[in-house]
Amino acid sequence: MIAFLGQGRMGVPMARRLAEAGHEVTTWRRGTGISPAEAVAGADLVITMLRDGDAVREVLTAALPGLRPGVTVVEMSTIGPDAVRELRALLPPEAGLVDAPVLGSVAPAAEGTLTVLAGGDVAAVREVLSVFGTVRELGPLGAGAALKLAVMSALVPAQVLLAETFAYGEAHGVDRDALAAVLAGTPLGALAGRLAAPARETRYALGLAAKDLDLAAWDGASLAAAALRRLREAEAAGLGERDLTAIAGHVGRPAAPGRAVPLNPAAVPATNGMYSHAVRVGDMLYVSGQAAFDANGDVVGEGSMAAQAECVFENLSRILADQGATFADLAFIRTYLTNMDDRVEYGRVRRKYITGTPPASTTVEVSRLFMPGLLLEVDAIVALPRR
Repeated sequence: MIAFLGQGRMGVPMARRLAEAGHEVTTWRRGTGISPAEAVAGADLVITMLRDGDAVREVLTAALPGLRPGVTVVEMSTIGPDAVRELRALLPPEAGLVDAPVLGSVAPAAEGTLTVLAGGDVAAVREVLSVFGTVRELGPLGAGAALKLAVMSALVPAQVLLAETFAYGEAHGVDRDALAAVLAGTPLGALAGRLAAPARETRYALGLAAKDLDLAAWDGASLAAAALRRLREAEAAGLGERDLTAIAGHVGRPAAPGRAVPLNPAAVPATNGMYSHAVRVGDMLYVSGQAAFDANGDVVGEGSMAAQAECVFENLSRILADQGATFADLAFIRTYLTNMDDRVEYGRVRRKYITGTPPASTTVEVSRLFMPGLLLEVDAIVALPRR
């Protein structure tokens, strides 16, 4: 039996390919009420296809009690070789691990024409992986994850470059179709065709491209770093769920200075849908009250101010990083405590994150917060660094 732990646009067609090939498949995704441990119980093979390394670690940690001895885990998300090594340390020594990220989008996933980049001992899972497309066996564990990022570090910046090319042409009166036709005869022709007519449906989300490029942008990778900044700006403009080719319509378009742009970074547990984690207006970022919740919406560290404060400040750091900011850019921070006697313990954690000259600050005691068990909530105003 195969347990497929997946989410997003790729998960459904890939799980369907396995079932159509005659495999007994148990699927898991968030919100079904089935735990990962229940989903993997009895499975000989567990496949993960999730958004990022944090999600993979979280789900596999929850699945550990249900893993049978000798199970093989195939990790097919784009998480990078360092995260693959962390998974090897997380899993029981007797469990097998193969990293096998894929090249291709939703249509190739449905058609079984993906390219599977496999690292580790592939022998036992080669036949299953071939259901998804062409399997390239690349060597030791982590080799597939490394090659995937190497490819993305070329393909994603190339699309940002072409977006800038079309923006330059438009600014200088160059006919867009004429430019696309000339580019079609160059090595960039296929990508240029995509950027000339951005996809209406999302094949490879711009936000996912930013996440992948963030992993691939090693120190000294100047082109990847510049492209990543472009993608982050497009995310801030609300294009994160659009196809990557939407960058062509974003580059060269002046931002409306007074427009409020809601932000919900994937690295932070999702809201309940009634608010956004932050809103950007020009160079100012307004961060909603952050409380200690995990990805399932459960309170973290109930009864422990230190644990809840760590969770809150980690979420704040991710929201800031998503916009290229740090705690040094805080203009104002406000803290709500259910017990002012906890302020000393809270202060110890806060000083770990906010160093140097402190921002303007208010701390108040409240009788209760919106969820039982919460001890604090923190909101903030940030003056974003100019790009």
